[in-house]
Amino acid sequence: MADTLARAVSDIAAEAGRLAHARYGQDVRKWEKSPDNFVCEVDLAVDDLLRARLSALLPDAGWLSEETADDLARLSRARVWVVDPIDGTRDFLRHRPGWAISVALVENGQPLIGVLDAPVRGEHWLAVKGKGATLNGRTIAASDRTELAGARVPADDLPKVDRHLTMVHKPNSIALRMAMVASGDADLLATFRWGNEWDIAAATLIAREAGAKVTDSLGRKLRFNTPAGEAFGVLATAPGIHQATADHLRERAVAALGRPR
Repeated sequence: MADTLARAVSDIAAEAGRLAHARYGQDVRKWEKSPDNFVCEVDLAVDDLLRARLSALLPDAGWLSEETADDLARLSRARVWVVDPIDGTRDFLRHRPGWAISVALVENGQPLIGVLDAPVRGEHWLAVKGKGATLNGRTIAASDRTELAGARVPADDLPKVDRHLTMVHKPNSIALRMAMVASGDADLLATFRWGNEWDIAAATLIAREAGAKVTDSLGRKLRFNTPAGEAFGVLATAPGIHQATADHLRERAVAALGRPR
């Protein structure tokens, strides 16, 4: 049942990717939802497509999406779709490839199916809980790194305290950065702020199923479909460096948690 459902979700995410890709590189209507937080008409079109297709697939599932007003009735549902129609809208608007469609089916607080479709990059990621993760149909695995020094992190710049790490290309989509950890193209990804579940739900499962360790930025287990729909940061790493990474970053994570939101 899970495999059949996953294939259907995979097909729907790919359809959404094709819709977005058809408008990629064009001038589209955009506006700010909040300062420096952009949304465009394509985000909404993809959201409409995903909600129609996914709701038809599981009519009783709840819905949590970046581009839909939150309905807390989702909290009473055992299964919930957690969706970001375009994760990395900034790259989409700048005609850069670092964006993806992100779809997760969450069951009892944990992702059961996760799909990322990044059509400009030619990447389609799929994971089913307990069944592993794939990129374009090929099984992927996190790196076997055991030393923090030299670990690859998607970043535009690194503070002096992190100069023992190695920068690699950083797509705007946090989901794609987590997927890089899943495929072994990066060794760690860390954020220190309250973030939305729809940004990370699908990628969390993809990374976990590839063998990576994924927690919040304080090393605590992530849960999804929470009342606020948020988590305090994310820490996704190769399994052999998760504790060392958490230790290295803990002071900054604690300080960030204590700051006003």
